[in-house]
Amino acid sequence: MQNVSITPTRPRALEFGIYRDGDNNLDASQAGVLAQAHSTSARDASIQFTVEDTGRDGKRLVSEHYTIQDGITGPSDLLRSGQGDKAENMADPATLARFVKQTLDNAEASGSKQTWIDLVDHGAGDGGGLEADSFKGIMPMPQIAAAIAQGVAMHANEHPEDAGRRIDGVVANQCLMSSLGFADALSRAGVTYLAASPETMLSPGVPSTVAHDIAQHLDDPAVMAQAVVSDVMRTRYATGMGAIAPAAAFDVLDLAPDKLTSAESAIKTFNDDASTAATNDAVRRALAADVGSVPGMVRFPEATSDMPWHADRPAIAVYDTLARDARLSQTLRNEARAAGDAVDALVLAHRESPHFAPFGGSSYRDAAGPTIHAPLSSKQADPWAPAVSETHNAFYKAVDQERFANALA
Repeated sequence: MQNVSITPTRPRALEFGIYRDGDNNLDASQAGVLAQAHSTSARDASIQFTVEDTGRDGKRLVSEHYTIQDGITGPSDLLRSGQGDKAENMADPATLARFVKQTLDNAEASGSKQTWIDLVDHGAGDGGGLEADSFKGIMPMPQIAAAIAQGVAMHANEHPEDAGRRIDGVVANQCLMSSLGFADALSRAGVTYLAASPETMLSPGVPSTVAHDIAQHLDDPAVMAQAVVSDVMRTRYATGMGAIAPAAAFDVLDLAPDKLTSAESAIKTFNDDASTAATNDAVRRALAADVGSVPGMVRFPEATSDMPWHADRPAIAVYDTLARDARLSQTLRNEARAAGDAVDALVLAHRESPHFAPFGGSSYRDAAGPTIHAPLSSKQADPWAPAVSETHNAFYKAVDQERFANALA
């Protein structure tokens, strides 16, 4: 990818990268984020967008690379499959790494204070995302984070004078990506913020206007987070069913390493002690009933029983339920409370829908913050493996979540 940035006459506040994988059934609907980016850029000169867009042009798959600034589209690099060049495989970590590097290169050229990227496609929570139909692939969640880290390293290697630049935030315009596993992986990659939904979203999803919310509040993360969440949750898209909101719940998470370390430690302590206590059958039944009482995600009426995300439960709600259970020892209840508090500390802003009409009026009152993958049986752990696995990641292993799940099975 060539550097197609046009150096502005003044520094920008924000470089906002849009990585849109339209190589699937969401191509037409999610293209709306690009129109939103143009209008946002036109009214807010402090933002430059770096875009990598892949979609269908008739029967041909097309990838374009360009920038948007001041409402103007910069020169485009264009690749078309079937004409000697092959359109980008957006599910390939190497493609994402190159995009991250390019976005950071453009951020340096534009003098941007922060750099965020927006990942636009299908999402599968801790199972990954960025599904590319033509290439028969989906990018596992750990590889998404690793690709971001690789892109940062590539920029630093080529531009040592700007080696401190990083991806400050990730907007996951994908379903189910507000999860502890993804938050942990991004934190390890040096990302500071994650804006995402714990549930499925309705395409085109997160409006590109959130770039304006970020640019206007770079020095106040709490206000920035509230603005982003409000923008997403008040957005309405016109459909044949009327005006619909893109998300049933939405979060902005603070991925500070010390906060993730605290959450990981508290959850592991609870999991280990609860697993030991579960050798008592009465305790095991109580623990399983508490976890099972918190519905997982994919609460829409068409959900099938084999979907893995039924085990993606709102983490704070899970630990609060455990902490209130008088059937458990005071030690376990205290540890559950500590785990819930540690997860809550990650949440800068959130909003939930008490009755989400597009999903049959399902309630998301308990969906305040990220999910934790908490299966109650082997069938719930990874029903779509090996294509999608929610257990093959560092967080699941570090907190002994498999041990806890096995103790309850």
